[in-house]
Amino acid sequence: MAEKEVLLTPEGLKKLEDELEQLKSVKRREVADRIKLAISYGDISENSEYEDAKNEQAFVEGRIMTLEKMLRNARIINEDEVDTDVVSIGSTVTLKDIEFDEDIQYTIVGSAEANPAQNKISNESPVGRALLGKSVGSLVEVSVPAGVLQFKILDIKR
Repeated sequence: MAEKEVLLTPEGLKKLEDELEQLKSVKRREVADRIKLAISYGDISENSEYEDAKNEQAFVEGRIMTLEKMLRNARIINEDEVDTDVVSIGSTVTLKDIEFDEDIQYTIVGSAEANPAQNKISNESPVGRALLGKSVGSLVEVSVPAGVLQFKILDIKR
């Protein structure tokens, strides 16, 4: 089975590379030290510190594998590739929420970088998917569990 392409901005790529480096160089060592310390307490069959450290080790190693796979399959979206005529990955879009009559701004990113708290939404999310390919002035309807959201695209920029 082909591995899924991971779309990243240069900023997103740097974040993932930094996280991977931190996990490999610092966190791995910290967890190994915790395991050694827990073993020094004696019988590991009833040692909760050992169990916790082993669980953390499994989590860290799993995250390292995930990050390495993501970076191996990364495609970088450079700012100069972003089309400002239509919404695409890397676009920053200003929308008018028709129901609440307020403006919102989203940056469309790949799913690995999505962070709704920072107004970075995935191209695979319902809103992100509905916006892709639309131009300024378009009215966009998005079906969500709570009903239908309506937006008007006011501006598209890099």
